[in-house]
Amino acid sequence: MSQAKPGDTVRMHYSGSLADGTQFDSSQGGEPLEFILGSGQIIPGLDQAMTGMEVGESKQVVVEPADGYGDRDPARIQAVPRDQIPDHIPTDPGTQLQMQTPEGQTLPVTVAEATDSEVTLDANHPLAGQKLTFDVELVEIV
Repeated sequence: MSQAKPGDTVRMHYSGSLADGTQFDSSQGGEPLEFILGSGQIIPGLDQAMTGMEVGESKQVVVEPADGYGDRDPARIQAVPRDQIPDHIPTDPGTQLQMQTPEGQTLPVTVAEATDSEVTLDANHPLAGQKLTFDVELVEIV
C-alpha cells in the first residue's frame, strides 16, 4: 500500500481538541479535508504527521504551539480608543471583527476587552499558544 508523501493530494478525516478535551473542529459527518501534503495548507505539525501514513490508517497527533498556530504574541494585542470605532460595530468581548492594515490587507481580530474609553483587539489566532490534539484518519491519496 502506498504511503502519503509531500506533493500528494490527500483526503483526511480529523477531530481537533484542546488540552482540556474541548473539541474545536472536526470533519466527522462531512466531507474529508483535502489538501496537498507539504504545501503549507494546514498547520505544520499536522502536515508532518500525515507524511508516511497509509490509506485507512488512523492515529492521534499532539501538536505543540510552535507547530500549530504559534505562541501568543503580546505585540498582536492593541488597545484602540473607543471613539475610533464606529457605533454600529459590536464591541462585546469575544466578537470577531475584521480590520484593514495600512497595506490594505484584511486582518481578523477578536475583541478581548471593552471599556468606556477603549477597546482591546487581539490579532492572535484564537488557537495560538494552545497544545492541540488531533485524531486523524487518512481516507485517500488522490
